[in-house]
Parts: sequence; C-alpha cells; structure tokens
Amino acid sequence: MILPVFVQAPWVRVSPLSCAVFTFVLMAAGLYWGGSRGQVLIGFSGSWLAGSLFWGWLRLQPLWHLPVEAFLLPLAIAGLSGPWRRAGQFYLGALIGTACTDAAIALCGLMPLWPQVLQATPSEAPLLLSQAAQKVLEPLHLSIVLAIAAILVGLSRWLWHRGEGGQVISASLLSTLAVDGVFLMLALLAPHLSGLV
Repeated sequence: MILPVFVQAPWVRVSPLSCAVFTFVLMAAGLYWGGSRGQVLIGFSGSWLAGSLFWGWLRLQPLWHLPVEAFLLPLAIAGLSGPWRRAGQFYLGALIGTACTDAAIALCGLMPLWPQVLQATPSEAPLLLSQAAQKVLEPLHLSIVLAIAAILVGLSRWLWHRGEGGQVISASLLSTLAVDGVFLMLALLAPHLSGLV
C-alpha cells in the first residue's frame, strides 16, 4: 500500500482530475475482486479520492487536509457494521494515520512551511524541504515524532492480534507510518526529489 502514494503524489500535481477519476477504476477493481481484498481496495479508493481532492485543489491549505481526508468518514463508520466493514476499517486506519501525521507536523511547528514548500520553485523547494526535515531532527521535535511513531506501532501490534479487521487497520496505520518515514528520509537525504511530495 506504500507504492500507490508515490504514484499518486506526482500524478495529482500534473492532472488532479484524472487522478480523482481513477478512483472509479479502483472501486471497480475492488467490486470485481470481491471478498476482503476487494473491500480493502474499496477502502483504499476512498483514501485515494480524498487525497486527490486535497492535493489536487487544496494543497496550500494545510488546515483543510484532515477535514477533506475525513469526508467519507460517515460512510466508513456505517460500513463497519455491514458487509463493507473491511473497506471502512482500511479507511479508518488511513485516517487515523493521517491525523497522527498532521498532529506531528503541527507539534513540530512545520505547518507554516507546508504552503511555502508547495509554492516554491523547483530550485527553492529542496532547500525548504531540507530545512523542514532538519527541524524534525531537533531534540524536542524528534521526541514528539518518535513518541507518535511508537504509539502507532504499539497500537498496530495490539490491533494485529484482534482478528482480520484489526489486521486491516494495523496494515493501514503501518503503511502511513512507512510513507511518512520515506518522505522524511527523502527530505533529509535527497531533497531534490521534492516533486514526489
């Protein structure tokens, strides 16, 4: 579930509409597959659509990130008690991961840099992204990030032992954590790849 993020990130910058429309391809594939795997793909398609909408049209408004990512929350909650529970579980896991990421960004004081990085020229963006990553490495900020990561890992381990539904949520949470880790490493080691962000 990590690779699609690195496909969506550059795609949504070039063509947000086609990226958003691709949601229907994902949903159709999920319906065709059926079963738990198909449901997980449908849950993923909800996250894909929300990401396409935010990163395509509202990316310069970081305070809108979580509300846009959560716009399908009523459907996900409704699906938990019906035949679409795996879809709802995946979506909820992704949303919890997103909320934790946004909380870490806010607590580390990086929200003001968010629109600056996204509006920067290709030559300026790597420097801003590198500055943001260096700020994360400051002792207080690093302890915040590590504490949030440890909570997510602990929650994921606990959920993993709660059956298939818990494993779906756990995998979704850990995927979000892995993507965040990759983005941080890129910002530290290869900020010129900021076009992926």
